Amino acid sequence: MLIELSIRHFAIIDELTIQFEKGLTVLTGETGAGKSIIIDAIGLVLGGRGSSEFVRYGEKRAEIEGLFIVDDDHPCIKKALEYGIDVQDSMFILRRNITSQGKSICRVNGKLVTLAILREIGQALVDIHGQHEHQALMQAEHHIAMVDGFAHKTLAPALSEYQSLFKQAKQLQKQLLSLNQNEQEMAQKLDLFQYQLQEIEQANLTPNEDELLSQERHKLTHSEKLFALLQDSYLSLYGEERGLDFLSTAVAHLEEAATIDEELKDLFESVSNSFYLLEEAAFTLRDRVEKIEFDPSRLEFIESRLHDIQRLKRKYGATVDDILEHAAKVEEQLDTIIHKDDRITKLQQELEALWQDLFVEAKGLTEIRKQAATQLTNKIHEQLKSLYMEKTKFEVRVLEKLANKQAPIINGKPVPFSQDGIDYIEFHLSTNPGEPMKPLSKVASGGEISRIMLAIKSIFSNQQGVTSVIFDEVDTGVSGRVAQAIAEKIHMISLGSQVLCITHLPQVAAMADSHLYIQKQEKNDRVKTSVKVLTLEEKIYEIARMISGVEITDLTLQHAKELLELADQLKQPA
Repeated sequence: MLIELSIRHFAIIDELTIQFEKGLTVLTGETGAGKSIIIDAIGLVLGGRGSSEFVRYGEKRAEIEGLFIVDDDHPCIKKALEYGIDVQDSMFILRRNITSQGKSICRVNGKLVTLAILREIGQALVDIHGQHEHQALMQAEHHIAMVDGFAHKTLAPALSEYQSLFKQAKQLQKQLLSLNQNEQEMAQKLDLFQYQLQEIEQANLTPNEDELLSQERHKLTHSEKLFALLQDSYLSLYGEERGLDFLSTAVAHLEEAATIDEELKDLFESVSNSFYLLEEAAFTLRDRVEKIEFDPSRLEFIESRLHDIQRLKRKYGATVDDILEHAAKVEEQLDTIIHKDDRITKLQQELEALWQDLFVEAKGLTEIRKQAATQLTNKIHEQLKSLYMEKTKFEVRVLEKLANKQAPIINGKPVPFSQDGIDYIEFHLSTNPGEPMKPLSKVASGGEISRIMLAIKSIFSNQQGVTSVIFDEVDTGVSGRVAQAIAEKIHMISLGSQVLCITHLPQVAAMADSHLYIQKQEKNDRVKTSVKVLTLEEKIYEIARMISGVEITDLTLQHAKELLELADQLKQPA
């Protein structure tokens, strides 16, 4: 759940810290006081779209921080650990700064993250439902996501298998399209690839050749200096009045001394061994000196060879290994072009077989969705009855998409494969007895849309795993007993998840476990928003204001008390 929200320099909010409780929290206040701005701030800290317009006038940046606590097994913890984010005591601190230039800085538990990661974690913590979701409900292209969300446990494995095959099919299509390019382009590629392969093969390169030649060139270039150094080293060790001559004398003296003092025996053996090692080194130096060659022709060959290799590097790769790898790829592409017709036939056969497999998987998805559609329809009917829409008929229809001319032919019929399958899902509605079922967008009013969306949220709230649900004026276009039904429905959702709700309905406000009053104040010629937690008396007064609009009378106060008493009764366990 959301524990605390801190906002600084955001829109008309100067500085604000709000603490939230479990259950249902309502936010009320006059129009324009800043209720929706607080929800916007929560949306931004969850990864919503930001803008420099959110920064309070005259400030450099807006700062929003939210503290959340989740269950120990919440999927957010695993997700955070995958991104290297430390999680202690199942707590998440999400922070987002937006500069006056519109740039965002995002952090989760103190770690800098991308906006995408912030959004991924935020969407798993809170579900914000506002007017934009009304619009999504009216657009049929969003309905398949709602049904798939409802059937996630049974659908997910089948959908994953389908999407894996669909990806393979699209890759095969891409290969076929490339092979079916016009003949002139293929001929040009054939000439180019043949030239490149011939040029590389004529060079007769060997792996790591450039490095070996560079090392040999270095030695040849400095061969005179190397000869002088090794010759001097050898002469310093071997010969009369040289290092080994003096060391030989020392060995002889120590050998005689050891016959007098046995404790010198180890020292003698050590010096003696050193003599033989140095003598062996001197012989090795002599051999190396004799092998040093002054070969200008070899050096010239190496320079020419490295020049040719460098020319190939500029064309085909940074190293000889890269050039050889490029040659292997060119050879493969040449083989594909030369045997293009055979390759096309083989790929077409593979693709046709893949379309058949994909069709079987797609039909499996359709069956799962049809079963889910029936279950969802029944559940929505149950919810609508409690929202005084018992005469409304609702149906989730699973239809087949329209296929275009390029669609694959399966059993003589074009099949409209897409990322999600071949299904098109649309919600249909009949609000009055005797009226035919029509698409939801063509028959539902604003109040009906609010109730249908609330019914869907009631069904989904326990499945989504979010810790908090936010309703931003979902009570638009309703009143009377419907308003009371919506209040009870929101309260039921709050039993399983923390719910924050902006409302203009006194019935919803009366059901609140915590009531926050948002007000706008003017100070030093600047407007700012403040939040107050209402006491019981203040809550009665605010609900009375919501009932009457302007003038608060004894009657409206009495009505407000009755609403609160009724709410207390309804919240008592059965």
